[in-house]
Amino acid sequence: MKKRLFTIALLSATVLSFNVSCSDDFVEREFYQNVEQAPLTSLQEMQAFVRGALASMRAATYYGADFLAYGEVRSDNMYSNLSGGYYQNVQNYTMISTDGYASGTWNQVYTMIAKTNIAINADVNSFVGTDLDKSKARFNQGQAHALRAQGFFDLLRLYGQKYTDGNLGIVLPTVYDPKAKMPRATIAETEAQIEADFNKALELMTSNTSTVVGKTDINLSSVKGLMSRFYLYKGDYAKVRQLTNEIVTAGGYSIAAEGLLAETFKYTMNGAAPNSMFELAVGQVSSLGTTSYGYRLNPAGYANIQLKAGVKDNLYTSTDVRRTLINANNFITGKYTNISGNDNVKVLRFEEIILNGVEAELNGGSAAKALTYYNSLITQRGLAAVSVVTMDDLKKERARELIGEGLRQWDLLRWGDKSYVPAKANPLHIAFPIPRAEINIEGTLIKPNPGYEN
Repeated sequence: MKKRLFTIALLSATVLSFNVSCSDDFVEREFYQNVEQAPLTSLQEMQAFVRGALASMRAATYYGADFLAYGEVRSDNMYSNLSGGYYQNVQNYTMISTDGYASGTWNQVYTMIAKTNIAINADVNSFVGTDLDKSKARFNQGQAHALRAQGFFDLLRLYGQKYTDGNLGIVLPTVYDPKAKMPRATIAETEAQIEADFNKALELMTSNTSTVVGKTDINLSSVKGLMSRFYLYKGDYAKVRQLTNEIVTAGGYSIAAEGLLAETFKYTMNGAAPNSMFELAVGQVSSLGTTSYGYRLNPAGYANIQLKAGVKDNLYTSTDVRRTLINANNFITGKYTNISGNDNVKVLRFEEIILNGVEAELNGGSAAKALTYYNSLITQRGLAAVSVVTMDDLKKERARELIGEGLRQWDLLRWGDKSYVPAKANPLHIAFPIPRAEINIEGTLIKPNPGYEN
């Protein structure tokens, strides 16, 4: 990767406080440059880098807004009405290699990955502290592996060529070296690295002492949940079945009850919703304000992203409680109620895990188990239990339950459905352009995606 991406972005980056409490209002501090340049030496420094990676994930160019929006405005159910000027080129497949969305998300994700690399490559055996401190630090390294895996996966979906009939994935830096120049790995190599990171996360987090204290601190079940999302993308249904069963058996989460669904999305439920498995803490101090996803969706904000005409009636019956989360003008007001941008960013809900399980059981597993999972969800949404569930049912239910949460485009693509792509669009533009700044570096090894001027 190029030097510009990491040196200033990381050396001046703010990371979350060493305080390991789970308060909503995080205190940010600058990490002194001499600490950044030298190897990590303590549990506290390890925790700071992991929390710094989480802070990078909540940025508006990543999970704070843009990455979620990409998955919705490029879909069959939602669109950008261009209020506030957001996502026009993304939606119309007219981005160019200097587009701010392409470079903004690329830079933000790789900044997050840089922080995880520093944590992952630290020599915990040399740390100052007790054996218990070192065990906790190794657990934190497991968390860093999981976050790096998720970052690579997000980059692969955006910039990789899987859906454009190419074979290139992304650049895979596994150590922090701002001077290194690396080529893009193949899709297969990228997927292998993601899988290896997730597996290493499970190994370290299983065999070492946990410091997890809440839903904003990634744990074993949330790692497995993110893994199930990755294996759905790969079409490895056996792994999804295994992971779903392990998550359900471990307990600790439940489908939001019909009468409480709307409550689980409110600011007052930050870190407390029974269906939330992993969320990024924000709070008043780090509020995303007008750059937040909620501000872009809510009619009290930019009112930028809404359902397409007819989608609400097509998806929801009159008794479906999820219908009440969408207003008369087709805005999702019930999921994104806080326009101040200080509510937590929900990354993973238990309902998604249940739906992953339904799909996996329908593809080589138990039809009876798929039905059990399916009915456990729909009966908490004001719908009657059914006697048979099909893939078509599952696809519609994913659309109903997860609408607006940044997953729709990725579902359609992995199902082989590109019907939502505008007729005049260049199909090669399903993959985002590699930022021009990367391609222009002297001696770069990074190849651009075809179909863009570079």
